[in-house]
Amino acid sequence: MTSDDRRHHLQSLLMRESLLDKQVMRSTESPVVRMLPDVQVVKIGAGSILEAGRDAVVPLVDVIGGALKHQRLVISTGGGSRTRHLFSIGIDLGLPTGVLAQLAAADGLGNAHILGTLLAPYGVVAIPPEILGHLMPLFLNAAPGIVFHGVPPYSLWEHPPGIGRIPPHRSDAGAFLLAETFGCAGLVLVKDVDGLFDRDPKQHEDAKMILDVDSKALRELNLPTLPFDRVLLDLLDNARLLTSFQIVNGLKPELVGRALAGEHVGTIVRKA
Repeated sequence: MTSDDRRHHLQSLLMRESLLDKQVMRSTESPVVRMLPDVQVVKIGAGSILEAGRDAVVPLVDVIGGALKHQRLVISTGGGSRTRHLFSIGIDLGLPTGVLAQLAAADGLGNAHILGTLLAPYGVVAIPPEILGHLMPLFLNAAPGIVFHGVPPYSLWEHPPGIGRIPPHRSDAGAFLLAETFGCAGLVLVKDVDGLFDRDPKQHEDAKMILDVDSKALRELNLPTLPFDRVLLDLLDNARLLTSFQIVNGLKPELVGRALAGEHVGTIVRKA
């Protein structure tokens, strides 16, 4: 394309547009490529599962090892109690949210190496976070599964939370974002509860389990606590590829295998 003053311009939808214009943003809606549509993402809770010790972890590792025989898996974990302790110290010292997020990643990486070691006999490898995004497809073509720490790499650029200073994007959010970005088949959050309840089942014996719910209805319930990062509801609303995730009890490891096979065995949270 040549203008009247003989300057050459590239024909582009966005070349002379403001990326702050709502209409321009709407014009960018289009189908998104699924890079890894046959890969399942599994987030294993650190505080809820890994820290429960051998009796909880080894049976779960065996189930995941069995699933790896016919599935490709991306497995993540977080920092657990160490991260909570770190947050406590950091908040007491007045550290900003971005610094807390950067420190939390180190705890998650330690647990990822523990999990990677246990799954090594099944051919699983733990990938350093700095090469995860670039080489993950390559590793998944060479191995049936990989392990990474789920803390998103926002680091010092972590989003300020609406309340308090705890980083809103933690390991659940990181697993979701990875599954969304690569267009994975699904996301299973492995916790120490059967699913989502109307009240904390550890404190209320009469708590009722919610089997299936969408993000809008879940917001309206305004539950005082959730078994996953609350920011997942916002991520789910804006997702293009990942339209649901399932919460499963990892203390009943057979349920994890069934969830990876596509069964509804916990609570499914869907995009509204």
